[in-house]
Amino acid sequence: MKLKRYIYTLFLIGGLIISSCSDYLDVPPKNVITNDDVFANSASMTVYLSRMYSQMPYEDFKYSPARQFFDDWLVTPGTNEGSSLGRDAGEAMVSEGWARNGAYWTRAFELLRDANRLIESLPNYSGNFEVAEYNYLMGEGYYTRAIVYYALAKRYGGMPLVTKMLNYPEQPISELEVPRSTEEETWNQVLADFDKAIQLLPPTSSRKGGANKFIALSFKSEAMLYAGSIAKYNKITGFGDKTGVRVIGFDPNTAAAASNKYFTEAYNAAREVINSGKYSLYLNKWSANDKNAQYQNMVDMFFDAGSKENILIKQYSFPDLTHGFDSYNIPRQLMGGNGYSAGNCPTLDFVELFDGINKNADGTIKVFDENGKYILFDNITDIFANAEPRLKANVMLPGSEFKGETIDIRRGIYTGSVAGGINPLRVVNGGAPDYSISGPSNYNQVDAYTAKGNYSTKQLFLSRDGSNHEVVKLPNGSDLNAAGRSGPFTADRTGAFTGFVIRKWQNPNMPQALVLEARSEQHFILMRYAEVLLNAAEAATELMIAGKALPDGANATDLVKDYIGQIRLRAGANAITANEVTSSQDILKMVRKERRKELGFENKILWDIRRWRTQHSDPLNGSTQADGAWYRGLYPFYSTVADAYFFDAGFEEARKRFRIGEQEYYFMIPSGEVAKSPVIDQQPGR
Repeated sequence: MKLKRYIYTLFLIGGLIISSCSDYLDVPPKNVITNDDVFANSASMTVYLSRMYSQMPYEDFKYSPARQFFDDWLVTPGTNEGSSLGRDAGEAMVSEGWARNGAYWTRAFELLRDANRLIESLPNYSGNFEVAEYNYLMGEGYYTRAIVYYALAKRYGGMPLVTKMLNYPEQPISELEVPRSTEEETWNQVLADFDKAIQLLPPTSSRKGGANKFIALSFKSEAMLYAGSIAKYNKITGFGDKTGVRVIGFDPNTAAAASNKYFTEAYNAAREVINSGKYSLYLNKWSANDKNAQYQNMVDMFFDAGSKENILIKQYSFPDLTHGFDSYNIPRQLMGGNGYSAGNCPTLDFVELFDGINKNADGTIKVFDENGKYILFDNITDIFANAEPRLKANVMLPGSEFKGETIDIRRGIYTGSVAGGINPLRVVNGGAPDYSISGPSNYNQVDAYTAKGNYSTKQLFLSRDGSNHEVVKLPNGSDLNAAGRSGPFTADRTGAFTGFVIRKWQNPNMPQALVLEARSEQHFILMRYAEVLLNAAEAATELMIAGKALPDGANATDLVKDYIGQIRLRAGANAITANEVTSSQDILKMVRKERRKELGFENKILWDIRRWRTQHSDPLNGSTQADGAWYRGLYPFYSTVADAYFFDAGFEEARKRFRIGEQEYYFMIPSGEVAKSPVIDQQPGR
């Protein structure tokens, strides 16, 4: 039937593509449409799909945990997932949407209505389309619904499963009230919709920007990996007060079986993508035993829209659709006209995951010698000279080259004697060095700066911010500002306040004059082949731990070693060692570590932390974070006497802490929705 009372203002803000341009961007807007208008022909359906894609809950440059999905904000500096810290959003891991005072709820159901309208109404107009196009369009409807319910399930658990049009006032209110289903039923709906989409969609997108079978399979593998992890690792469950339905968590009696089912689905989906041969790791610039080539290859892969590693990307193009990632994240010395810089600073904890760094027995970076004195380096780059190229493609390290400049990251200058070595700096009032969370939080508190304890004179010099520096006269008579041009600084977080700046995604070819808030146009990779390899490896490992044979008869250990080995080889990382595959739990640690290294800053790792349920603790690594996770930085200092550099590693000075209780793995349902509905339950215990 015609739904004339439902008015759709069609607008295009998408630009979602698989190659370098999108048919969905090249259509004129329409204002008021009926079913006869919508389902008339290919052109009208292109307009309708454009509306749907403009609202798709993809997490790209315009997504953040703090602000969620939004259209009127250019970008947030980073994902704040523990791999990096932002000046303004350290706590964003805990409270989804805190900066926008809203959760992804209303907009989700608006898009679900569009998807349901397509699924329900298109069969009445099947004669307007060839069979292949009809199947593709139906597949788009199921794919959209799967993506939306996936976004909802990982935030809220059990959801109202609205799988058909709700029409007011034709239907009574009692039929329009849909209660929350169980979490397991919700994940089953996600699975069913992905499977229907995979059945209907063609192997290659019918329209640029549309879904295809392998895009759906890839996201299915991600979603089912999430579902399997929740069924296995989530420890809390609860029933709604209004309905008595188990809206969060799985039935303990069936959770293990559900987990194995979802991991099997994730594995099968990933393997189908891999075995198709359609995609491959990006190796255009890669060369064996050439770290420079491997580094450049890792940089270029994020700017090559035609890469065979790309499964789905979101395209930006000036002036119609832009973002500001470069403006927000540029090193301070290259700061653009908007006055932003270094908004997303990688943590030392992330940097220490990578190979080629001299480390202590506990895996932390080695900055002290056997006598407890700082190790001196002739060049500021020496400490990372042998680091794997993937690290350098992810993170701007002190002394990195970018846009023809040496990125000048230095915390301060030390003028004291080096006879017998330089003692640890984090000492107050002559006490013992204190690198605990209770120790000095800022270098302007330590004895070398305040001339207390064993320091009769001031021997440490710092810069307050990018404009106010203590200046040191060097032995050659020249003057040097205490801090580097890109920080870190004592009171100004516009510099590299962890000692690092993000490298991934920053455009090395953007002219300096264009480093502005609304001028960046590099694409965002929403799904790539490396993630699919990682999905398959993790699902295989989980099935191995559960004592389940892989459905296709493959050997789980050999498969994981193959897939992780491919990624490591491309990254310039170390080959897998026997110690990493001694047990299934060791293999799981290896896979999780590889995900963190490979997918950092891609809006993936925060969700991994949530599905593994390790944000409040990390049992695989033997740690408990019940009171929160504190992150560390690495701070370079220049010794004027030694004409050398040393590094101090410890908790970063901003003291940003990520805290979460187990209940907070499930986001609260908007209170207004709960208050006005007789059947919508709030999260138990909230």
